[in-house]
Amino acid sequence: MQSRSIYFSIAILIGLAMPCFAADLAKPARTGKGLMTFDTVPGWGLVDGKSAIGPTHGAVVIDKAGNIYTSADVGVFVFSPDGKVIRRFLGDEYSRMHDMEIRAEADGEFIYAARNANAEGIKFNAETGAIVLKLPFPKESGLNLKQFNPTAITVAANGDIFLSDGYASNHIFKFDKTGKYLKHFGTKGNDLKQFNTAHGMTLDTRYEPNRLLICDRNHQPKGRLLHYSLDGEYIAEVITGLGMPTSAAVQGDYVSVPDLQGRLVILDKSNAIIATVGENPDPAKGSSYNIPQSQWVEGAFSGTHGSYWDKEGNLYVQDWNVSGRLMKLVRVK
Repeated sequence: MQSRSIYFSIAILIGLAMPCFAADLAKPARTGKGLMTFDTVPGWGLVDGKSAIGPTHGAVVIDKAGNIYTSADVGVFVFSPDGKVIRRFLGDEYSRMHDMEIRAEADGEFIYAARNANAEGIKFNAETGAIVLKLPFPKESGLNLKQFNPTAITVAANGDIFLSDGYASNHIFKFDKTGKYLKHFGTKGNDLKQFNTAHGMTLDTRYEPNRLLICDRNHQPKGRLLHYSLDGEYIAEVITGLGMPTSAAVQGDYVSVPDLQGRLVILDKSNAIIATVGENPDPAKGSSYNIPQSQWVEGAFSGTHGSYWDKEGNLYVQDWNVSGRLMKLVRVK
């Protein structure tokens, strides 16, 4: 009887503890609307309940196998689709990659990165981490810049590389696939054909010929997206009034655009906003780096900085965040 009493006492204690434990587990949050409705995946990418990557101010890309790469202050971390860390590229050579693009080439998949803190663009093998190309400031341009702080990079179908000096001159530099300087275009300012922080950039494959889609983050009065040709010619304003657009990722007819003020917008082929995802209900927590993990709110972004689509239309989103935040959003079908 005494042993049975002890057994029931333990069972009661476990039973009392279980609801408290369950209550501490975050539930999925639904966000977006219509075709672009998503459920969050609480705890995705965490290790023992904590961020595995450290402070984040970077990007997200996905390889052909579905592995997710995200850049943090200390390097690049690679996750499986279920949120497990499968490899890392650490050290100064891989630190502070502000923007990344991934490209399948004849001899493998390669990541191109803009490193503003190290004043260069680089290209490295996505599987091995071997660095095969560096793009420092091109002295051949004849420019005499006080600073060179690249924030964005993208690659054309023929291998030409575009590197945006978004934190300094706001010139966009064009190189061929070997790293040879070809030209530059764009200047800093608030006029129609100028950039006030050309912060993000990608190849807009929704159009033929392809175009550059450029995030003019600090344009006054509000941020905007622009189209430029691959020869550096202005085409059009795509959309205005976006807050602080930081980057763009294209999948099919759709574009995801993180807004540093604490949301992500999705545009359709006509460049109309069809959904807003993860909008933070507290404006004071938008554009905020110093939101520790203890204050994260499921489904509410703070300093949305990078995003990427997987083959199923799910989104992976990185916040600019002191604790290092990377989120998975599963498309509701």
